[in-house]
Amino acid sequence: MAHTRVRKAIIPAGGLGTRFLPATKAQPKEMLPLIDKPAIQYIVEEAVASGIESIMIVSGRNKRAIEDHFDKSFELEAELEASGKAEMLELVRGISHLAEIVYIRQGAPLGLGHAVLCARRFVGDEPFAVLLGDDILQSRRPCLAEMIELYEERASSVVAVMDVPWDQTHKYGIVDLAEGGGGRLKGLVEKPAPGEAPSNLAIVGRYVLEPGIFELLEHAKPGKGGEIQLTDSLQRLNLTNPMTAFRFEGQRYDVGDKLGFVQATIDLALRRGDLADDVRRYMIERLKQD
Repeated sequence: MAHTRVRKAIIPAGGLGTRFLPATKAQPKEMLPLIDKPAIQYIVEEAVASGIESIMIVSGRNKRAIEDHFDKSFELEAELEASGKAEMLELVRGISHLAEIVYIRQGAPLGLGHAVLCARRFVGDEPFAVLLGDDILQSRRPCLAEMIELYEERASSVVAVMDVPWDQTHKYGIVDLAEGGGGRLKGLVEKPAPGEAPSNLAIVGRYVLEPGIFELLEHAKPGKGGEIQLTDSLQRLNLTNPMTAFRFEGQRYDVGDKLGFVQATIDLALRRGDLADDVRRYMIERLKQD
């Protein structure tokens, strides 16, 4: 089972997006655009670039726009074709062909662990990936692709981690590395109290997991916030089959945070040939005025 290829991925998208109200009152936060592409499309593209074939998006009420975005749009495509806008037509068609995407509703936002459990039948008895929509990861090679390689090499679940300031550790799931190197985990803790974190290595929203996690999630009791925490079940999984930490080296944006969203927008614009010069010029002029 450990050598089964990782083909499937779960993207939890059932949260209410309260940090972005009122923009998210009638629009999923996952559909907020970073330049001209919704945040969730960056996540789907990373999964596809990493070899994922099938994706389940775990959504909730008022999330229909996500399904519509990745579906075929006959009226729009016909209009673009009639207008001779071939480049835009190809762009729109490409979205619906990214991957096989299916959906399930979480029902209520009962935590990340519960969202993953909702996809149990979709995953079956295979290893799978989980990509959190709030974390946009930019690197030379997709983070998930490297994690899948590490999973195939180690035959154990893998979590992505990166260094965060010690005074920020209470905001994350934190890992405790075993002695001897190699990235093996001694344990994990969800949002430790200030001063109680075993390290400053935070989990950053990418996982490659063995299907045995579902049995643990099914019997998990609510943790912090009254939610089913994925980290709690990973801690129990780690007791029987030690997991591996993959240290992500690249740029991470927390687009579930307003500042992180603005930072991602600016940096992505500065990487685009059609925008970079104008954006840089505007930023310089604007900062001079201040």
